[in-house]
Amino acid sequence: MRFPGQILVLALLAAGALPRNSFLGFDRNDYPGDDAVPILRKSYSFTSYWLSPPPGETQSTWLGKRSLLQAQGFGFALLFNAKESREIKSAQDAVRFGTSQAKTAAKIAKQEGFLEGTVIFLDVEEGGRLPGLYHVYLQSWYDALAKVGFHAGVYCSGIPVDEGAGGTIVTADDIHAHMATRDLLYWVYNDACPPSLGCTSLTNPPAPSKSGIPYASIWQFVRSPRETQFASHCSGYAPDENCYAPGDSSHRWFLDVNVASSWDPSAPNR
Repeated sequence: MRFPGQILVLALLAAGALPRNSFLGFDRNDYPGDDAVPILRKSYSFTSYWLSPPPGETQSTWLGKRSLLQAQGFGFALLFNAKESREIKSAQDAVRFGTSQAKTAAKIAKQEGFLEGTVIFLDVEEGGRLPGLYHVYLQSWYDALAKVGFHAGVYCSGIPVDEGAGGTIVTADDIHAHMATRDLLYWVYNDACPPSLGCTSLTNPPAPSKSGIPYASIWQFVRSPRETQFASHCSGYAPDENCYAPGDSSHRWFLDVNVASSWDPSAPNR
């Protein structure tokens, strides 16, 4: 069954009215409100969708909003909050956390109406080289999701971190090197300018690979508020250091902005 918004998107694609290779999306920890949906849809093809509480929160305000967003033609990038490395003290912890979180994420996704095969991105906020036990945790997340019929992804840093002696490490590359034959999908953030173009409305958005991570499916090129360390020279941000949609003239909903190779990055059958 296709919803009216999906039919509209497909029609626009067929008519050449939307770019076929790169699609803009937004993400927020908090659901922006029903009144924001049609305004944000004018600029963005997909939205994040938190299955778990976002970092620092006790609940997800996105739950129950799938049908409304889908009816407007939005695609989705599903998110589940990861454990921090300091919480994983043994291999047993790593397997237990990865497995239990995968089962919980899949259960909530099904309750929200998402089909098996849907991609769920684990939100990893830590940058740099990750501890060995953390890679066991990520592998367990992937394997347990696959067993219950879902596809695993990870949200992580695509920004090089200085390791001293002239060496650098990128978290996405560190994870990629440890995933062996597992087909993990990558949603990377890199809001440094360049490669980011800053907080701008893009009619022809760049490919996710322009993030510097050639295997990225989604590139988050703007974070709100602006990261002083990386994005201080990036243009287009509002005086409060946040990024807003072109249609949000009153600056009600600050956003992170992304580009993906699909208008529905979490869609099954990838």
